[in-house]
Amino acid sequence: MAAAAAAQLSAWFWNERFWLPHNVTWADLAAAPGPEGGGGARYPQAGHVLSAFPLALGIFAVRLLFERFIAKPCAIKLGVQDRGPHRAQPNAILEKVFTSITKCPDGRRLEGLSKQLDWDVRKIQRWFRHRRNQDKPTILTKFCESMWRFTFYLSIFSYGLKFIWSSPWFWDTRQCWYNYPFQPLTSSLFCYYIMELAFYWSLMFSQFTDIKRKDFLIMFVHHLATIGLITFSYMNNMLRVGTLVLCLHDASDFLLEAAKLANYAKYQRLCDATFILFGVVFIVTRLGIYPFWILNTTLFESWELIGPYPSWWLFNGLLVTLQVLHIIWSCLIIRIAYKALLRGKVSKDDRSDVESSSEEDDMTSNSTKGIFSTSSNGANRINGHVASAQWAEEE
Repeated sequence: MAAAAAAQLSAWFWNERFWLPHNVTWADLAAAPGPEGGGGARYPQAGHVLSAFPLALGIFAVRLLFERFIAKPCAIKLGVQDRGPHRAQPNAILEKVFTSITKCPDGRRLEGLSKQLDWDVRKIQRWFRHRRNQDKPTILTKFCESMWRFTFYLSIFSYGLKFIWSSPWFWDTRQCWYNYPFQPLTSSLFCYYIMELAFYWSLMFSQFTDIKRKDFLIMFVHHLATIGLITFSYMNNMLRVGTLVLCLHDASDFLLEAAKLANYAKYQRLCDATFILFGVVFIVTRLGIYPFWILNTTLFESWELIGPYPSWWLFNGLLVTLQVLHIIWSCLIIRIAYKALLRGKVSKDDRSDVESSSEEDDMTSNSTKGIFSTSSNGANRINGHVASAQWAEEE
């Protein structure tokens, strides 16, 4: 009974009329010989994506070694301090409230604690802020994480650009649909796609050990959706247009990480200049190249050459939704960049949830701060980068 149910579910999920164009079957793709008469499948197979799991674990291991033996010495050499936020002074009553009741007491509780301890409400608020911050990661830890992401994003973007530069569909996007889905899977194409997929699987694994940020749940959903989109495009052999989407979104991610590195190292002018460059590249690629190059080929050229079918509608629906997100994120970037220019500098990455804790911050609590909020990768992005970069405003 269970086997029959599983077989029925599998048949429903792998329905050819959903995944493939008319008159194409899975057997057509599976039965082809390997390239140049060699063995193995010539076209993408569902089982190929399983190779991303051991590769993801390998990427995670490399990251740990990179952060310890490369990123950390670089950070120390640049003067990035391994010093955490200001620690709250010991207080048994407040500690009990913090651990057992609430980390953010409301006005009534603050008033009660003020009477009980004979402390000013402002002092109690500062204590809770310090207490929330003291378990947060140091600037050194954040620097190492950003340096790893910068290195990977720059490497994968360089590899992807080199690969698609020599691909015919980069120069003529109609090549993405000629003879679709009977388009050979080359070793370079396989490596590029599986490496991207493995990286976002590694982000899924590491998210539980990384710096805990306010957007943890959003980024978790983003990584999950990204993995689904990469896997989806691989299984129905939309790899050619997928490589264009991947590389396009990778173009700005490393710049954002570079700006954060400059910020952590206190090179403010470099941070400002890099962020401006990031904003320009982000807006040009997401609001210019993406709709007029990517969406043009997926919506119009593919309609002309292969015609619509169920998974085609889903794929394009997701790409159009992504464009809506691009518009929202671009507006946020422009708004925060404008406010940062008025202040004269770009400020900190807020996703670590480290609050303002200095006496000066307390005296200027009404000021507005610019903050980083990335997604990468992307979030991210159709390739795991659906929330690649977002600037928000804290008031």
